Formats: sequence, structure tokens, C-alpha cells
Amino acid sequence: MTPTGIGLRATLLVGTLALAAVPARATDDGAVKDFLLDNGMEVVVIPDHRAPIVTHMVWYKIGSADEPPGKSGIAHFFEHLMFKATTNHAAGEFDRAVAEIGGSNNAFTSYDYTAFHETVPPSALEEMMGFEADRMRNLILTDDVIKTERDVILEERRSRIDSNPQAVLDEEVDATLWQNQPYRIPVIGWMQEMEQLNRPDAKAFYDAYYRPNNAVLVVAGDVDPDAVKAMAERTYGKVARGPDLRPRIRPVEPEQNTKRTVTLTDARVSVPNFSTQWVVPSYHTARPGEAEALDLLAEILGGDNRSRLYQELVVKQGIASEAGAFFQGTMLDATNFTVYGAPRGDTKLADVEAAVDAEIARIVKDGVSDDELERAKTRYVRSMIFARDKQDDMANMYGSTLATGGNVKDVQEWPDRIRKVTADEVKAVAARYLVLDRSTTGYLLPQQQAGN
Repeated sequence: MTPTGIGLRATLLVGTLALAAVPARATDDGAVKDFLLDNGMEVVVIPDHRAPIVTHMVWYKIGSADEPPGKSGIAHFFEHLMFKATTNHAAGEFDRAVAEIGGSNNAFTSYDYTAFHETVPPSALEEMMGFEADRMRNLILTDDVIKTERDVILEERRSRIDSNPQAVLDEEVDATLWQNQPYRIPVIGWMQEMEQLNRPDAKAFYDAYYRPNNAVLVVAGDVDPDAVKAMAERTYGKVARGPDLRPRIRPVEPEQNTKRTVTLTDARVSVPNFSTQWVVPSYHTARPGEAEALDLLAEILGGDNRSRLYQELVVKQGIASEAGAFFQGTMLDATNFTVYGAPRGDTKLADVEAAVDAEIARIVKDGVSDDELERAKTRYVRSMIFARDKQDDMANMYGSTLATGGNVKDVQEWPDRIRKVTADEVKAVAARYLVLDRSTTGYLLPQQQAGN
């Protein structure tokens, strides 16, 4: 169980057990199917019959940015509590059932959603649905359970955040970048608020958000959509619909008019680095075409070793050990666009930062060439094709989109929207959003550089 949605994977099953689980070949056409259960739970089925496995994910439309004031960390805390005993299963029984068939399971919490997933043979899919449907409403939350798991998340914060200078800086940068939106609060929570989380808090959170009408089920793998629908109705369909939830309306970020910097010096740091961030629209909040243009801008500027930043700073000038850019497009509210870099050898961090700024300025002034735009589009569209080779990638793609206000059509039409982006549109979003006077930059420095 991890506090963010980054870097998660499902383990592929091998061996005779998986081979024995091969069902009769389904007759579906391989198209993605989606439907609603009577209780409001949305279901997406992504058939893939190349291997006898299935990835089963439940996405709840509740993340750390939806937490009540003063209760930071409760979304991640509740992710942990979902692995405890229910009225029908003892604590650990679900995990053992997955392990006994050679499967894998885990969960993660992000700003906008909490997801639980298993990868198992198709023959075990309905059993997984039964376990997940059971813990959706039947958890046993005692004071002892709360105290034990609260100690676990407090230790997780100490080990993952407080003992890691980069993680500490990242938190401080987020708290500075976001002036009003709850993305300024860490997913794992602030220590002083985590320490006060209690059973009434957990029970209220559970009753409010862990309902079928606030969840999306994604099933990807060697399954037949009609069979999945029948299984979902027999399991999740028995869970009563909860009260209608209010729209996810959050505080809106005001216009930003200042350049801010955050600096952390620490004796444990050997190589300095920096990152500069801007508030930009996400796919959910952007005007038509803007998010796609920002995606391609990030790819051209610093997406991989063919990008401008890598080629200029790492390969040609040799002044950086790393340099790149990224855009976190799948967010419910506004999001961030980030550039970063670290020096090589005796190069000063300020020189790397200046070189990154120069590459941004060059795009703002001269734009991007049609050739590099087409290459970036090709890489992006290919990434969508390659994602089809991994069930968990496809499940994550659909789940994260649907949990942040999108739909199946948005995922399917994304390659076509990417192909339509023009060089002028990429130049326009760079000029509109990547303005240094409205940025937040974080510096992580070795102790001896303090004051430089």
C-alpha cells in the first residue's frame, strides 16, 4: 500500500496454475465495454485474451484533496484500514487468498482517488469481486484497529518523507505552488493531524465515500464482458447504493502573480538539483486542445533522451546529469507543469537552471518545428499502442480518467486529439503558462552550499 499513485504494477502469473485457468475462448470482439449497475457503480471491461490473467481494480472517487479540513491523511489512512477484518472475513484472509493462487494485490491513494487492485487467474475473478464488495461496506473498525494502523502510517511518514530531504522539499514546494487548492496538502498527511485521526473520523469517511455509486470497477484481461457483468451483478450489485454525493467542488486557485522559491539545505545531499513548476489546466479543466498541447510541450521539451533539454544540456553542453519536464494531465482540478535539472561535475546549479530557462524561452519565441512535433506525436500515439500490451497500464489509464471526470470515449479518442495539435498551439501554451514571474522553484542543496 503506497501513498501515491506512481510506479505501481501488477505481477503477471506464470506456471501451471495460470495455464490451468485458461477458460473457453471468449467470443467478444475485443472492444472495451462499459455499463452501470443498478446501484450506480460504473463498470469498464477491457478484453485481452493473449494471456490467461485478469487485472481487477476498484477506483473510489475520493482522494486526499477531498479530505475535511484538519483531517489530512485520512484518505490514505483508510486505504490501509480496508485490509482489516470484515464481518465475513478475518484480517489477512483476502491477502492469503490472492497469494495462494499466485496472484498479486495492492492499493494506492492519490489526490483525486483511491484504488485497490488484484491480478489473478480469470477463474478467481468472481472471488476477488466478492472480497472487494464485502469490504466496501462490512469493515469492522475498532479502537484497537485504528490505533495499530495509525501507528503504521505515522511510521510510513517518518520513513518515506521525514527522513528523505527530497520528499521534504517536494512537500514544501507543493505547499508554496498551491495557494488555495487542496493539492497543497500532502497525500500522506501532515504529522500533527495524522496523530489525531480516530475511529469516528474513519467511520464518517467510510460511510460517506465507500459506496458503489462512488466507485468505478475496471476489469482488464482474459474475460468475456457479458460474464463480467453477470459476476459484478452477483457481487457488487448486492451492495446497497449510498446517498447521492455532492459534486466535487473544491477551492479554486487564484491568479498567481509572483515568483516564489523554496530552498532546503541538508548534509545528506551530495548533488544539488532544482525544479520549477507552474499551475496549468488539466485535461478536466483545460479548453479544447490545451491539455494535449501541454502534453506534447512536455514531451518535446523534456520527455525523454530525445528531448530538447536532454540533448542540449546532457549531450551537447555536458553540464547536466539530468534534465527534463513533465505534465500531470490526469487531475480533477488544475495541475502542474514541471521542469527540472541537476548539474554534472563542477557545473553550478545556477548554470543548469539558466540553460533550462533558455530552452523554454526559445520555444516561447520561435515555437517548435513541424518535424519534432510529428516525432513527439508518434511517440505518444505509440505509447498508447504499447500500453495495450500491459493489462495494468490499460486498467490504470481508464480508471484514472473515469475517476477524474472523464469517460471511456475520452481515452479512446485521445490519440486523435493528440494528432490534431498544431505547432502554433504548442507555442501558445508555452507562452501563456511557462512564465517565470509566475513560477515556484525548489532548490535542494548540500549543506556547504547554504547561503550561496
